[in-house]
Amino acid sequence: MPLETRPIKNGFAHELLGLRLWEPLDDSMTDKLRELWARHPVLVVRRQALSERELADFSALFGPLERVVRTEWASPAVPEVGLISNLKDGQAQPIGGLGDGELQWHSDQSYMMHPATGAALYALELPPKGGTTSWLDLAAAYAGLPDRLKQLVEGRNGVFSYVKRLAGYQVVDRVISSEAKRKTPPVLHPLVHTHPVTGINVLYLDSTTTIRIAGMDDASGCALLDEIYSFATRPEFVYRHEWQVGDIVMWDNGATMHRREPFDPTARRLMKRTTIFLSRERHIVPGGCLASEEAMA
Repeated sequence: MPLETRPIKNGFAHELLGLRLWEPLDDSMTDKLRELWARHPVLVVRRQALSERELADFSALFGPLERVVRTEWASPAVPEVGLISNLKDGQAQPIGGLGDGELQWHSDQSYMMHPATGAALYALELPPKGGTTSWLDLAAAYAGLPDRLKQLVEGRNGVFSYVKRLAGYQVVDRVISSEAKRKTPPVLHPLVHTHPVTGINVLYLDSTTTIRIAGMDDASGCALLDEIYSFATRPEFVYRHEWQVGDIVMWDNGATMHRREPFDPTARRLMKRTTIFLSRERHIVPGGCLASEEAMA
């Protein structure tokens, strides 16, 4: 069947029409979807009804899947599928993570040296209001930056730390294993990358993990980051998604930030998620390094 798409937010996002993702896709359709995602960082597919295995199999068309690092959030049946939910089991234990609070602008796994930058989120149960997710176009934000800010950020590396991310979580989600701590020391990533397909410069930002800019004193670095965040989060760069049951949203963390609005903690919300190692030939995949003591000082 032909691939029909509807541009959203000046083409930053695209809605894919007529797909039945519970059915196998042929090689031609898969190639078209890969090319579309390389050029449009957010893809939306509505009216889907997928098992966890079908969600994982579809996601794997775009790259190897990561097993959920926070094992307490992983599906017991398909360990590549994570549960994002405020629901609890029969023993009153959370069945997943990231409950019901607000999540600030962030890029998943920015605190990793080699992040898995692809993600797909599938909506199964939704609160009557709230819980909306928004995505930020960091290519458009870079293009719109005043020249002064472009010059200041070009060639700079940010220091990204999971410790800062954890501090912003609800208490139940702050506890991680010693193995997870070992895998997440502070790392350096460039704050500007060039997209391998489009050749466009893109900001790489995360307000929940960036603790400083290497080579700048704290006051100057934080002031620069605050100024860039303030500009980049303007409404003209934001796609706000109103969830419907059956929606799947795929996004590229190398070219976006996203956030979630809070919702009533007594309302039910169940989402299932996969994390994908995207191709460096088609996507921005930051390759960082450990932050030295000098960078942290």
